[in-house]
Amino acid sequence: MVDDTRITQHFRSDEIGFIEQVQGWIRQANDEYRPILTHFLNPRERLIATSLVNREDELKYATNGGFANAEMQRMLIYPSYHVVEIADFELQALQIVYPVKFAEIKHHQILGTLANQGIERNVFGDIVGNDDIWQFVVEKKMVDFFNLQIDHIGKIKVHLTPIELAAVNQPTDDWEAMTTTVASLRLDTVISTCFNFSRSRIKEHIESGNVRVNWRELNKPDYELAVSDVVSVRGFGRLQITEVNGLTKKDKIKITVAIIQNKKK
Repeated sequence: MVDDTRITQHFRSDEIGFIEQVQGWIRQANDEYRPILTHFLNPRERLIATSLVNREDELKYATNGGFANAEMQRMLIYPSYHVVEIADFELQALQIVYPVKFAEIKHHQILGTLANQGIERNVFGDIVGNDDIWQFVVEKKMVDFFNLQIDHIGKIKVHLTPIELAAVNQPTDDWEAMTTTVASLRLDTVISTCFNFSRSRIKEHIESGNVRVNWRELNKPDYELAVSDVVSVRGFGRLQITEVNGLTKKDKIKITVAIIQNKKK
């Protein structure tokens, strides 16, 4: 395996722990000469992992989150001899069964329920909804745990039923591409530019816990964003930095983002 300590200079200091974890997976795949399956990774984590695996002559990678373009995906790091199959990713889709005529469930309620089970966020993938049908993807070994633990979402009685991955509804989110310039890649600067907020207003949202970066609450307005980071602002929408395109003549940073804005503000 390529041992290049300089690689950390290309990433943020808070990502060094994850870089070391990926390097461990790579060592294991090389030493044991077999595929290594990760938990669910967010887009930024996959960017880091792929950049490290691509340094290896004898290893390849594949990702799958249960359906096309899933945000959270498991990664398989494997020797070149291995032929990848869908079963390698050990995924299971679950549908939430509840009295749809008498109750309404929201995405944030499902996420909160799943995240409050004392487990890490990386053992389940995307939560997708289409009208009153809600589904999510989990690691196969966690199915029994979720079935035992989840019988309510909020005050609504529910149960979970396994479905085929092919039956998962495709998300209907309407991402729009946006190119803009920012003075810096600070969290507050990017959000205020993309959502047309004042800096003071977005600072309040960040410090109140209404902002998440890569599905984790972040209350640091000066946090430096990077390519593939996903930012959500409760009640307003989401954005993902897809490209950083250098500087303008006035030293502004040119960025491209994918963005979804809630219709009601």
